[in-house]
Formats: sequence, C-alpha cells, structure tokens
Amino acid sequence: MPVYKDYNWNDEKLTEAHSYFMIPILKMLPSDGSPILDVGCGNGSFANYLISKGYNVYGIDASFSGIEIANSINQGRFYIQDLTKDELPNELIDIKFKTIISTEVIEHLYDPRRYIQFCKAILEKSSGGNLIISTPYHGYLKNLMLSIFNAWDKHFTALWDGGHIKFWSYNTLKVLFVENGFEIIDFKGCGRVPFIWKSMVINSKI
Repeated sequence: MPVYKDYNWNDEKLTEAHSYFMIPILKMLPSDGSPILDVGCGNGSFANYLISKGYNVYGIDASFSGIEIANSINQGRFYIQDLTKDELPNELIDIKFKTIISTEVIEHLYDPRRYIQFCKAILEKSSGGNLIISTPYHGYLKNLMLSIFNAWDKHFTALWDGGHIKFWSYNTLKVLFVENGFEIIDFKGCGRVPFIWKSMVINSKI
C-alpha cells in the first residue's frame, strides 16, 4: 500500500469547491436527524457546517492535522481513519449510518473499489442507505474545451504532490457504483455551465 502523505491542513475554512457542490448535496441529505458519516472529511469544514445547520454528522480522515482542526470546532465528532483497516474507528463502529457523504475524495485514490466497498460495508450494517459523493467532472465537451484552450497541463496539475490521480466521467463512476451493488438515484453537475461543470454530485443507494 502506498505511504499516506498528510495533507497538512492549516485552517478550518471551507474551500472554493464547497461553493458549488454544497447546494446539491444539501438537497440530498436526510431530514430525520439520522447519523451522517463524512468519509475523507479533511479539516471537517463541510461536516462542521452541516452540524451548525442541525445535521447529525461525524467525520473520518487519515489526516492528523485535519482531524485536530475539525475537533477544535466540534470535539468528539471526528476521528482518524487507519487506512490499513476496513473497519471504522472504535468510537464509531456501533453507530448506524444510513447516509455517507464523501466530497472531492475519490479522485485522489489508488484503489477506488476498496473505498466503495468500505462505504458499502458501513451502510449494510444499517440494512442499506445512501452514498453521496462529489468529484471533478469530466466529459466530452469539457475535455474538448481543455484541448482547444491548451489547458490540460494546468487542469491535470501533475506537479501537485498528492493531487488528483483519477479523472472520472459520469459513465465511469456509474460502472464503479453498479458493479458494487449501488443504484444511482440522482446526478447533478455543479459549477460553470452544463457539461463543462467543475464537479458532479452522485446520490446512490444500496
């Protein structure tokens, strides 16, 4: 397994990406107060925002700096996830999560199938539920525009240590979800104009 490199978070702020994927995700979240798990929560900014709005959210991440910052806002809601294990931290293992959110994570992963299977196992303990993810969007028109404007080097950011290593289209994500038993129930592009979206949000259920 590749050695994990901490992202080294230094503040609790939302990122620019939150400005466009938050709105569609908020419309997909449960309103019954049931526990929500943020997988790959980073500095906890989105989870803490949701907590401030009354949602019952917990977060996990491999980043020690991110979890420390997240817990400084809402202590006891955020935990280090050991990437060598397929189980949640002990403090969360008995909570019945029926909703998982994971924003701008899957594009960083060498093994996205293991990630999907990890999320699936958590939801199956609650007899099923929803997995909502966001990731940068790729499709024909966006890829064409990147070529026309000679923007591939900037877009792929090959010099970003720990950056994006997977570039997903709706179709490739659908294959990943369906082969692991998920049904896609909603899709939203977000940021920019249609089909040149910055990111996409997919809501699926098991």
